[in-house]
Amino acid sequence: MPPIPHNQQKRRVRRCVLERRDNIDAAEHAQKSAVVVARFQRLAAVRRARTVFCFVSFRSEVDTVPLLGWALDRGLATAVPLILGPRRLAAVSITSLADLAPARWGIPEPRHGLPRLDPRHIDVAVVPGVAFDGAGGRVGYGGGYYDAFLERLRPNATRVALAFELQLLDRVPAEGHDLRVDTVVTERRVLRCRRSC
Repeated sequence: MPPIPHNQQKRRVRRCVLERRDNIDAAEHAQKSAVVVARFQRLAAVRRARTVFCFVSFRSEVDTVPLLGWALDRGLATAVPLILGPRRLAAVSITSLADLAPARWGIPEPRHGLPRLDPRHIDVAVVPGVAFDGAGGRVGYGGGYYDAFLERLRPNATRVALAFELQLLDRVPAEGHDLRVDTVVTERRVLRCRRSC
């Protein structure tokens, strides 16, 4: 029997994990998100960082709005993603949460006219995803935006995934172009990954 193609494996993972994540009730979601963010704030790379890039949470993702507010209050240069086109994502600097507004699919994006940040200036990049593993493997949403974006970071920039424990798998299906993260933070633990790409 031939092996199941990676794209089919990823679709199955997305369907299964998103269903579980979407079923977290609101109170549990808020409590777990707060723990994840607190763990993130204590990371050594974050304490050293001057520039942070972070996705703006949508639907059942770990709530990153408090993280963005914390980074801004701390005086960190803070940037969020802006979708430009297929596999094209820019980092846009914000100075306030008021710089965000719902855009396509209801996902908050930076308002028009804000300056872009060169990805090479990012110290810590916080990326979204559906599922992760202990080796830093990541299954995203299928658009390829973050794989292309992460390639533009400095080699020593820290890539962090924020997730709920239920998003961790023993091993996620990965292909050569799938970029890994250095650290996965959940409500239970911090996983330090050996990134190979």
